[in-house]
Amino acid sequence: MSEMHRITVDPKQCGGRPCLRSLRIRVKDVLDLLAAGATREAILADYPLLEAGDITAALEYAARQSDHPILRVA
Repeated sequence: MSEMHRITVDPKQCGGRPCLRSLRIRVKDVLDLLAAGATREAILADYPLLEAGDITAALEYAARQSDHPILRVA
């Protein structure tokens, strides 16, 4: 099941960058932590307002952003 409903974008919050559940925790921040090797458990411990589904939502968001067609001009 998709967790994308957890991603929110508000022009008045965090410069309009995607956040998790209207918290001031950006998707990019979670992705950076994961890329640096942080475990889900460590992230949840450091950010007690986050839920496990929020981390899944961040990963799903990144996957969807990277999936775009490449058009070739003949």
